[in-house]
Amino acid sequence: MTERNPVIVGAVRTPVGKRGGRLSKWHPVDLLGTTLRHLVDQTGVDPASIDDVITGCVLQNEQQSGNLGRHAVLAAGLPESVPAVTIDRQCGSGQQAVSFAAQGVRAEAYDVVIACGVESMSQVPMPPAMIPGAPLGPQYSPNELARYDGGLMAQGASSELMNRTFGLTREALDEFGIRSHHRAAEATAAGRYRDQLVPLTEDPADPDSPIVDADEGIRTQLDPAKVASLKTVFAADGATTAANSSQLSDGAAALLITDEGYARAHGLRPRAALRAMTVAAADPVIQFTAILDATHKALKVAGLSVEDIDLFEVNEAFAGVPLMFQQEFGVSDDKLNVNGGSVAIGHPLGSTGARMLTDLLCEMERRGARYGLQTICEATGTANTTILELC
Repeated sequence: MTERNPVIVGAVRTPVGKRGGRLSKWHPVDLLGTTLRHLVDQTGVDPASIDDVITGCVLQNEQQSGNLGRHAVLAAGLPESVPAVTIDRQCGSGQQAVSFAAQGVRAEAYDVVIACGVESMSQVPMPPAMIPGAPLGPQYSPNELARYDGGLMAQGASSELMNRTFGLTREALDEFGIRSHHRAAEATAAGRYRDQLVPLTEDPADPDSPIVDADEGIRTQLDPAKVASLKTVFAADGATTAANSSQLSDGAAALLITDEGYARAHGLRPRAALRAMTVAAADPVIQFTAILDATHKALKVAGLSVEDIDLFEVNEAFAGVPLMFQQEFGVSDDKLNVNGGSVAIGHPLGSTGARMLTDLLCEMERRGARYGLQTICEATGTANTTILELC
């Protein structure tokens, strides 16, 4: 087996729409299919050379059921010879798709593979675990519940446990949420997302309908007093509110992964190498701490220290997650979520990991940064971390 170096040669994403908002008419298959088509056209890759399409999606029911990835390949007009598979690692599904793609390239199972993710939270019903006060869903078995003596809870409730455990105050969470919007609004105004966005119309059936060319959830003006007045969502005496939590959203993202040597031989430009890809698991009650373990593992695999990393992206499922990460690793504000995150942009579950990697890659290129690290927490206490090195 020859040594292979998996690299990203293309990365695109849709704007992120609010649940019930500007992208809510898009069937998730077409939302992803349009993204796949745009990626293929932008990179110039021969679509017949694609060995697989690995698709992250979390709410795999109704419009998102039945191996959504394969349906998206067909909807995109790609050759029928292109296979696809759909995976679920909860909020990290899009990031895990990239890891599986890169691992397949390294193992010589693939030469060219697309890693992607999609979620239309407008078109599929919300599971009970995402509704404040609702009981846990039927996926929790009696044996699992008994193991934790009834301590398992939905992520929102776990966010309050995280806040207490790490001493995260309401003021700190609100300040971070406001900062996320400010940074995302600034990045949008500066055009930092422009080249990576897939052009979409509001109505997929009407090509003359308005163009969606920006993330819908970003607020350019936020009143700190109003943010501070919001009621908490998961505990009366808690700190988590709608203003310091991620938004329910619609969106898709896709990255083209290949071997560096293959890319250069076939006229594709390597943009970043995948230096480390790790997954970890920890306490399913608090749910969020595995990002710390996955990051320690990734740094060890890459032979790097925190000081070597130029940019960090930590998913803002709740504002407390990146604050916990910052507390653990001592990351400065000017390196963490520099263009905002899911509090402002939104969190279409299956696509967020791929969306974040697309944003991270583009920002690394803009700054000439050598290393970027991304980590994302996942329900029931798992997490992924990925380290990119600019080519």
